[in-house]
Amino acid sequence: MRKGKGFLLLWIFLMAAWLLGTGTFRLDELITGLVLSFGVTVLFASFSSLYRGVKITPKSIVLFPVYLVVFLWEMIKSNFDVARRVLTPSLPINPGVVQVKTKLETPLAKLVLANSITLTPGTLTMDVKGDSLFIHWIDVKAEDIQEATEKVSWKFEKILKEIIL
Repeated sequence: MRKGKGFLLLWIFLMAAWLLGTGTFRLDELITGLVLSFGVTVLFASFSSLYRGVKITPKSIVLFPVYLVVFLWEMIKSNFDVARRVLTPSLPINPGVVQVKTKLETPLAKLVLANSITLTPGTLTMDVKGDSLFIHWIDVKAEDIQEATEKVSWKFEKILKEIIL
């Protein structure tokens, strides 16, 4: 059953990507998308176990768009911060590597968190070891692990723990 859930989620994800990519609901496009996404899912079925950690509950369905909004807002703020630093070279920067702790346990949850941090300009996830992520930060505002965790990853993590096991 759990293996089937991962397979199904991967197929749905690929089909959603197809629909977003084509932008049409014509019957021939839908059939092509269904067949191709199923074929890719079969080819990569061994990776479908990664998606087993996704919670499919009413709460997680509601929180997923919330996560996207939080992520996009953080990305916009970071873009303006980095642009300001580029356009004003006199602004001091304090680059460095910080360690943040996560309470997320599954590989998928850690992957999504690490990618969310990396996709936010000014930060780059360099490594994940156990419950620690090592982040290169363009302007280190906290070196303490707890403080760095709150500033870098907490906004993402508090929602992710409700969406992914």
